[in-house]
Amino acid sequence: MKKSEDLLTKAGNYLAEIQALAQRPFTIMEVCGTHTVAIAKNALRELLPATVRLISGPGCPVCVTDSGDIDRYLYLAAQPKVITATFGDMIRVPGTEKNLQVLRAEGADVRIVYSTQDALELARKNQDKEVVFLGIGFETTVPTVAVSLETAKHEGLENYSVLSMHKVVPPVLRLLAEDAELVVDAFLDPGHVCAIIGIEPIRFMAKDYNKPGVVTGFEALDILEGIVMLLRQRDEGRSEIEIQYKRVAKVEGNLHARRFIEQVFEPVEACWRGIGQIPQSGLGIREEYSAWDAAKKFSLPIFRSQETPGCRCGDVLKGRIYPTQCPLFGRFCTPMKPVGPCMVSSEGSCAAYYRYAPRSVD
Repeated sequence: MKKSEDLLTKAGNYLAEIQALAQRPFTIMEVCGTHTVAIAKNALRELLPATVRLISGPGCPVCVTDSGDIDRYLYLAAQPKVITATFGDMIRVPGTEKNLQVLRAEGADVRIVYSTQDALELARKNQDKEVVFLGIGFETTVPTVAVSLETAKHEGLENYSVLSMHKVVPPVLRLLAEDAELVVDAFLDPGHVCAIIGIEPIRFMAKDYNKPGVVTGFEALDILEGIVMLLRQRDEGRSEIEIQYKRVAKVEGNLHARRFIEQVFEPVEACWRGIGQIPQSGLGIREEYSAWDAAKKFSLPIFRSQETPGCRCGDVLKGRIYPTQCPLFGRFCTPMKPVGPCMVSSEGSCAAYYRYAPRSVD
């Protein structure tokens, strides 16, 4: 009981300080999808003063996967003697015509795994099949994929490969900072990404664009404290990248994980759904590991797929609209019948708003 009272007292103190500091309008973008879910689940928007506006950004890796990449892995999954290993949130992401769930119903071998180690074990037990792991995620999950590729190379596991659709956060932050149509004063930076990369790769946001940021955890109190820290920066005339999530994120990040990423992957241009091509924002598998690169192994074609008419997922990802402002939201697009990936993923902005806050910003 005492602990609950202490938490409530702390939350009340943060909210009081926010109220005192937010005399002028202040727009904050939460970059991470997990932040979006936590904000909606805890009704933080409703608790904040009207002068503080929170908008969601492109922080859900499933949501920013380009529709052409989705059609590409669906094409691969339909091939004979291929086992597609994927995390569960990819199963219902719609492609131009189908999704993995439909392909599985039609006979494709699609397996949900909980780690790359599960995918490696599938390859060991199914030597007569090709096991392809769908590599989708930001810097947070990339180290485990790098380890799986190194393991496959070390074991000579020739029937394992990765289709890398990984993306990195700093280049898209630069694009957002340079977007003349997007008015954002500050950023809640992703705690788990920065636990890997540290804060040096995103310092340019404060230095070059005067956009302060706070690397923030995922509890309600973490987010409230992150907002307080950003407002204090404005009040004191500072623009810095600070860390609220000190119990996990360090200034230098995880040096061992970073070295492993650099050993296995190299920066490449990548297409972000609703945003477009961003130089150096993707991770391609280096030549030394090309035997385990599914794109090369299967000579996969490039798909140029069209976005679903009426879906404004791209504008949601760029923070230009709230999910509730999409004409399809809650009517033609729901978690059970998603039109776009923002409604599919558990970290998607549209799914978070639909579940927790469908009317919070109407």
